[in-house]
Amino acid sequence: MIDHLDHLVLTTSHEEACIRFYVDVMGMSLESFGAGRKAFRFGNQKINLHVKGHEFEPKAQLPTPGSLDLCFIASVPLDEVVARLGEKGVAILEGPVMRTGATSRIRSVYVRDPDQNLIEISELSP
Repeated sequence: MIDHLDHLVLTTSHEEACIRFYVDVMGMSLESFGAGRKAFRFGNQKINLHVKGHEFEPKAQLPTPGSLDLCFIASVPLDEVVARLGEKGVAILEGPVMRTGATSRIRSVYVRDPDQNLIEISELSP
């Protein structure tokens, strides 16, 4: 019945820091749509941004900054990801480590965004 994920919603308490992280560190594009809404676009997906206390309706029952645990597959080798994170001053919490992804084994590093969401960045492993 379900084919793929179109978008998800991230709730932030730190809009400017959140935008810097997802655009400058993660390399996503910032887009505006609708009545002042913002989203981060990457590939064929996007992350819609809600600011805590100013969410758009309808919304999750308890939209909470820092409650997400997301895994992204990188478009570049993981060693390049690690180098970029270092250049941007983003601390790696764990990794590189081997994990099991949706379609194959993955090699991953873990970081936190400004709202303390856990962000896993991975490369597919042969």
